[in-house]
Amino acid sequence: MSQKQSVVIIGGGPAGLTAAWELVKDGGADKYDVTVLEETGEFGGISRTVKYNGNRMDIGGHRFFSKDERIMDWWKNTLPLQGAPSYDDKKLGREHELEPGGPDPEKEDKVMLKRHRVSRIFWNRHFLDYPISLNATTLKAMGPKLTVVAGCSYLKSVVHKLPEDNLENFYINRFGRKLYSMFFEGYTEKLWGRHPSEISADWGAQRVKGLSIMGVLKNAFQKMLPKKRDNAEVETSLIEEFWYPKYGPGQLWETVEQNCEAAGVNVITGAKVVAVNREDGRISSLDYVTPEGKKVTIGGDEFISSMPVKDLVQALHDGNEGAPEDMKAISDGLPYRDFVTVGLLVDKLKLRNTTDIPTLGNPPIVPDCWIYVQDPGYKVGRIQIFNNWSPYLVEDVDDKVWIGLEYFCEEGDSFWNMSDEEATKFAIHEMTKMGVIGGPQDVLDSHRERVKKAYPAYFDTYAQMPELVEYLDSFGNLYCVGRNGQHRYNNMDHSMATAIEAVGNIESGKTSKANVWSVNTDKSYHEEK
Repeated sequence: MSQKQSVVIIGGGPAGLTAAWELVKDGGADKYDVTVLEETGEFGGISRTVKYNGNRMDIGGHRFFSKDERIMDWWKNTLPLQGAPSYDDKKLGREHELEPGGPDPEKEDKVMLKRHRVSRIFWNRHFLDYPISLNATTLKAMGPKLTVVAGCSYLKSVVHKLPEDNLENFYINRFGRKLYSMFFEGYTEKLWGRHPSEISADWGAQRVKGLSIMGVLKNAFQKMLPKKRDNAEVETSLIEEFWYPKYGPGQLWETVEQNCEAAGVNVITGAKVVAVNREDGRISSLDYVTPEGKKVTIGGDEFISSMPVKDLVQALHDGNEGAPEDMKAISDGLPYRDFVTVGLLVDKLKLRNTTDIPTLGNPPIVPDCWIYVQDPGYKVGRIQIFNNWSPYLVEDVDDKVWIGLEYFCEEGDSFWNMSDEEATKFAIHEMTKMGVIGGPQDVLDSHRERVKKAYPAYFDTYAQMPELVEYLDSFGNLYCVGRNGQHRYNNMDHSMATAIEAVGNIESGKTSKANVWSVNTDKSYHEEK
């Protein structure tokens, strides 16, 4: 027998675990000796599920939908899919009554639910469809004068296109200056901490792409037709159904990690990679530090990295020599946006359900997965209602409502540095002011979760990324995958696809990595968050 090829993978998130499984599935463990190094004790990265006092929190919300059939099949083969629940059933997602004593693990633990997406915008104390649509509710909220101004502004953008050298112009070309100023400008600045005129249009090309006024109108018209469209025909931002694991996205990645270990993958947790060692133009080994402070060196033939590019370049060493100064300058300047979620457990919401979609449980609730807060008077960016993602995320789903308030910030700023008590008090004040809850007396429990490097940002030295990619690709046995591994605002399925492409290159001996970096450049493949 020939000697196994050793592959070392940095990170136990979607990209890292996908790469590990792709290498060892179907007998691949006979050819590859695979090691996964995960800095924390959890799996899934920002796609993990946080467990707190019997309730579960999805970090940012993860809809399991992809236009890449490889990914859809991957998910189906990992967690069996459950048929769509009946949406005229007030249980909404509980496909059958649970037996006394809770769900039977043999029947319930490994299954995905088919969910119906409802997301709305909170603007000027009105709830509007998300993505924005020109229906009666929106037009009434805007009023006739503002509607005429927005329409004329859009028509002007049709005949007078601006150069798409920044995100502001990208939005104006698709929606007109007035709608841009109402629904995109303030929210984008809240999300990124920068005005859209300072952000690369690449972000829009990756996250919004085909979405425009014409796209919204076309989607609204086609929805009225009797023939049901396949999701593959619809812009991703307009997708209305998706799969979701009963116990949150972490359920999938915990299962994948278990499958990997069962197939022979060596998974090491608490392993913080501190050095990536170069030798003769290739990567020869990694150094990682254990929680006890012990330094360990691990060699390999091939290396797959999902660690942030900034950290990877800083860790590159050839003896006493680090990466070239110009490459370190680019990587040091790559910006990120960090993220805080404050979970609030309440008896009820003050919001009324004005839709025709029944809701789950006894407390008043609306059917939204997300509420996008585009009103500039609030710091909160989005509100998640976990009951609507899956009833299994809430311990007492019949009588309690579990919501997550998403705040965009920077590690070390005043909001990030708030204590749990201060952050919770701030969140409760905003929810009371918005009319989501009645006041502090409605809050039964809370939890604050901070996430570093949640969103790779597209400004500062981002424009020089092609130079950095060329440098990293010069190491023939190093593959950069995933959201932070490529400094690209990828969705979970995009991150998985980069890993699948990287493994395909390792298996085939392909030297070009263009296919790995080009995932999520198709203009029909996107999602705005």
